[in-house]
Amino acid sequence: MFSYRHAFHAGNHADVLKHTVLIATLQYLLEKDAALTVLDTHAGVGLYRLDGDYARTSGEAGDGILRLTMRAAGTVGAAPLAPALQNYIDMVRSFNQGASIKVYPGSPFLIQRLLRPHDKLKLFELHPADMHALVGNVAQLEAGRQVAVLCEDGFEGTKKFLPPPARRALMLCDPSYEMKSDYGRVLDMVADSIKRFATGTYAVWYPIIPRPEAHDLPRRLKTMAQKAGKSWLHATLTVKSSKITESAEGQIKRPGLPASGMFLINPPHTLKAQLKDALAQMVELLGQDKHATHTLESGS
Repeated sequence: MFSYRHAFHAGNHADVLKHTVLIATLQYLLEKDAALTVLDTHAGVGLYRLDGDYARTSGEAGDGILRLTMRAAGTVGAAPLAPALQNYIDMVRSFNQGASIKVYPGSPFLIQRLLRPHDKLKLFELHPADMHALVGNVAQLEAGRQVAVLCEDGFEGTKKFLPPPARRALMLCDPSYEMKSDYGRVLDMVADSIKRFATGTYAVWYPIIPRPEAHDLPRRLKTMAQKAGKSWLHATLTVKSSKITESAEGQIKRPGLPASGMFLINPPHTLKAQLKDALAQMVELLGQDKHATHTLESGS
């Protein structure tokens, strides 16, 4: 149950997609003066060392944020980055000193950096070690009562915060999906959340892998949004083929995570236009083979 660790995957291509979408969404929601409550259902530790043991073991940041910043910086005379992608890179850089990126901010720290004093952030984390680290990392923010860390199941714990006092909320849901039941629990949670607070913005990240549940999830979320009469947006980023290959020596090579998606219900009306160019640049800068691509669709 507790085998998945965000630290192994910090800064990978899925984080680039997820956090670019998160920042753009949050910046839009914060344009209104009324207080915003943000719920992060699977928070992790909040802050990651890319030169630490976990990140070095996987090396996934090398094909994600590090590759993105190196290529973007080295592209002389090219068109500027799309604003949404540039905002993401600038935000990550703000947690580092100098040109190199050694620290990667997870969603809790990205969110908190953007929030205003009267906004609230609720962080849920069940992994014992990650929970302990998250508490310590959040303490450094000295954010007081603005940020609450809860050692609870995020699928269930969010219920007591919907609807929020100011009637404005953003929920980010990105479980590991290592357990097949996570897919069903995501659907149940989003359905329940819409019933509790129909005007909230709900953002779900998911891996695109050869598993029926992974392919069914965005389709079922789309159906759910349409039946509820809610607008929706679906963005995906593929960086490489998902095929398992065999080397000349007979060694099986698994590709790792080839793609991921973000599905939003009640997204900002500006988000699709922001992501159009950003996704194309992600494919250009992060693509590892001819299978790299993206999709972007929306409805109301």
